[in-house]
Amino acid sequence: MYQYTGIQWLFFFYFYCFFGWCFESVYVSIKNKKLINRGFIRGPFLPLYGSGALMMLVVSAPVQDSLVLTYVMGCIGATILEYITGVVMETIFKIKYWDYSKQKFNFQGHICLSSSLAWGSLTILMTEVLHQPVEDFVRGIPEKTLLPIVFILTVVIVADFTLSFREAIDLRDVLIRMEETKENLERIQKRLDVLIAVTNEDRKVKKKEREEQLEDLVQAIEERMAQLKETLQNSMEEYSESTKDELAQMRIKFKIYVENKKSLKQRKNFYVRRILKNHPTMVSKRFKEALQELKEVWWEK
Repeated sequence: MYQYTGIQWLFFFYFYCFFGWCFESVYVSIKNKKLINRGFIRGPFLPLYGSGALMMLVVSAPVQDSLVLTYVMGCIGATILEYITGVVMETIFKIKYWDYSKQKFNFQGHICLSSSLAWGSLTILMTEVLHQPVEDFVRGIPEKTLLPIVFILTVVIVADFTLSFREAIDLRDVLIRMEETKENLERIQKRLDVLIAVTNEDRKVKKKEREEQLEDLVQAIEERMAQLKETLQNSMEEYSESTKDELAQMRIKFKIYVENKKSLKQRKNFYVRRILKNHPTMVSKRFKEALQELKEVWWEK
């Protein structure tokens, strides 16, 4: 078993967070043929890799004399960690920051066979090649020197994570409010369709064949309001006073929802743009249309 002090374990965690960031960023950049800075937090650290590395050391220690068992334990341990991390992040943020749904033999999009096999290979690479020189390097650092280094890294990473967590929550809240705005606009649209059908029996409103985005809904509602306005001018007697009052209230609500929509789309802070750019495969089952519209709006030229 590995015998390290708490400070040394923490330094290993930070080192492998950085190593994982380098590995992931290079791999994804080559795959997408453009520079991509991967990671949930802003700095060059991927906590999943740091946690995974320590877990690999722990689970492989009892079987480190066998490459096959080391590989198998790495596959199992890292896959469990990746799945738990993915489920927790999706539960909190309502978004999958990585998605293996298009990969063969995946489970809920959080894990897949190819990723699990890769984790096993990384376990062999780390335990047989990488970790020994890293261990020698860390053991060679005096405790009084290592302590302030770890302290500074802890402060920086905790602050970065706190800020990143807050911004991710902000992105989630934007998606929630966009979805609520869309639902309210859809209710207005349906009510307008009813009013149009009552005042003009010959006109049939066709049901949309696809889900409308906010822009489509706004345009559709504006068209219906214009039609009703024209009908009001030509045949006032077809409307009761209560219907006229209802239409006036809908106009007010519509203006409020449109302003809310504009406000949500104008929140183009740097970090949210970075999230969307650095996680091109991120998906959201609940907010699929809202997330897609955010991507289109925040990255339009």
